[in-house]
Amino acid sequence: MYTNLVTKKAKLAVIGLGYVGLPIALAFAKKLSVIGFDINEERLNLMRQGVDPSKELDASAFKNTDILFTSSVDVLKEASFYIVAVPTPVDDKNIPDLHFITKASEIVGQVIKAGNYVVFESTVYPGCTEEDCLPVIERVSGLGNATDFKSGYSPERINPGDKVHTLSNITKIVSGCDAEALEEIAKVYELVVDAGVFRASSIKVAEAAKIVENTQRDLNIAFMNELSVIFDKLQINTFEVLEAAGTKWNFLKFQPGLVGGHCTGVDPYYLAYKAGRLDYKAQLILAARHINDAMAKYVAEKIVKHIIKSGINVGQAKVLVKGATFKENVSDIRNSKVAEIVKALQDFSVLVDVEDPYATSEELKKEYNIELQQEISADYDAVVIAVPHKDYLLLDDDYFCSITRPTALIADLKGIYRNKILNRKYYSL
Repeated sequence: MYTNLVTKKAKLAVIGLGYVGLPIALAFAKKLSVIGFDINEERLNLMRQGVDPSKELDASAFKNTDILFTSSVDVLKEASFYIVAVPTPVDDKNIPDLHFITKASEIVGQVIKAGNYVVFESTVYPGCTEEDCLPVIERVSGLGNATDFKSGYSPERINPGDKVHTLSNITKIVSGCDAEALEEIAKVYELVVDAGVFRASSIKVAEAAKIVENTQRDLNIAFMNELSVIFDKLQINTFEVLEAAGTKWNFLKFQPGLVGGHCTGVDPYYLAYKAGRLDYKAQLILAARHINDAMAKYVAEKIVKHIIKSGINVGQAKVLVKGATFKENVSDIRNSKVAEIVKALQDFSVLVDVEDPYATSEELKKEYNIELQQEISADYDAVVIAVPHKDYLLLDDDYFCSITRPTALIADLKGIYRNKILNRKYYSL
C-alpha cells in the first residue's frame, strides 16, 4: 500500500474536513494524491478557493497540493487508503454520540475494496473502532477486517489556535489490526510527521492513550477550579498561590478556567461511558466533569452577588462578556462554556452584551441564540473577560473605567489583568 501511495498508483482519502481532517488532507496532498471528502458543500467551495472554513490554515497550506475536494461517494471509490476524521460529540445527557462516525463507517463500507486500508482518527472510547465502527464497514461491504482489508487507529492531536504544536512536529500514535497493517500505516504517517510515530501495541491501547491525554487535563483543571472556589472564600488570589507553588520543580502548572470545546470538555465522558458499560462508575472522572461544568454558573452567580451588594437592581444591570469562543485566538464556538455564563446571567434578568474579535454573530446566533454587540456601552455594571484573546492583552485600567460604572466588577477569569485593575473591583478565578 505504501509504495502504491507514494508512486501515486493509489489515492488516499480523508473523510471529514474539519479542524482535524483538513490539515491532515493538505499535509498528505503535498506528497500523495488525495481525495478530501465532506458532506458540506458550502465548506467544500471555500476549500476549493484555498480558504479554510475553520480559519486555522492560511492560503499557503493549499499551495502545491494534489487534492480533489468532493462530496461524491462515487469519487471516494477511487481511493485505497481511507482516513476518518469526523466529530465525536456527546448528546445533551453527555452520552457519546456516534452518529457521525457510524455514518462515516457506512460510507467507507460502500467504497472500500479488498486490499484497502481504513484508519480512524476520531476520538472514541477504547474498543469503539473494533466493536462499533469496523462491524459496520464489514456489514456494508461484505468484506472482512484483517482478512480482506486492513484497519488501524491513529488519534488526532490537532490543537486549534496552536501554531507551534502542529501535525508535522508532534509524535503521532499509530496502531493496526495486525503487524502488517501497523507497519504500513506507520510508514504512511511518517511521510507527513517529522517528529515520527509511536507504534501502539493495539488499536484499543491507541484509543485509550488519546482519551487519557484529555481526561488527565480535565482532572487537573478541575482541581484548580476547586482551589479557586476555596481560595475565594479565603480571600486570596488563586493565581498568586499557583505562582508561589510553581517554584517547586515538580509542580504541575495548570490554571483554573472554563473547560469547553470538543476535546477536554467531551472526551472524559467517553471514558466514563465505557467504564459504565463495564459495570464500573468512574468516580474521579465524573467528579472532575461536575466541577468544571459548574464553573459557568458559579461565575454568573459571583457577578450577580456583586451587583446586588452594589445596590443595583439586577433586572436593570448590564454586563459585558468579552470572548465567546471555547478558547483564546480561535473562531471555534463548539461547546463554549461562555454561552452558559450568558444564559445564567440572563436567567437573573441581567442585560448581557457579548463581543468577540474571532467569533461570528451568525454562528453564535445559530448555536446559542447569542448575537455579538457591535457598539460597546459606557455603563456596564460588570465586565467578564471570559476568553483571554491576544486582542485583549493591551487593555488597561483606563479602558475598563471608560466602559463601566464606578461600582463595576471586572471579572478576569484567566487573570490576565492581575495587579493592573486599580479603580474597579477586581475578581479572577
